[in-house]
Amino acid sequence: MKKIILFITGILFSTFLFCQATIGIDSLSSHIGDSVTVCSKVYGTRYLEQSEKQPTFLNIGAAYPNSLLTIVIFGESRKNFKDLPEKMYADRNICITGRLAEFEGKAEIIVYGPGQIKIQ
Repeated sequence: MKKIILFITGILFSTFLFCQATIGIDSLSSHIGDSVTVCSKVYGTRYLEQSEKQPTFLNIGAAYPNSLLTIVIFGESRKNFKDLPEKMYADRNICITGRLAEFEGKAEIIVYGPGQIKIQ
């Protein structure tokens, strides 16, 4: 039964990923709330192991604090990655797929698994 549920979830998630609009890094503000794909370079990473939710941050488009987009991977989702996200994606060109949100005036996408990030 568990395998069937995982299979169905995988199919639904795959369908969700293919229905995204690809947008430029400069047009993020007009797509808050939309499901999108954004491609750009990772200019910095940080893992806050001592923080409550143990987030990993990937700074897209520029280095922190000037990043145009922040990718957030919470500690509970890190187990879904075979390598450490902060090392795997550092200084790489990637495409991120997910729902674009705004946090404290900045664009962000919360990532739950490696299927949402593709290295170019």
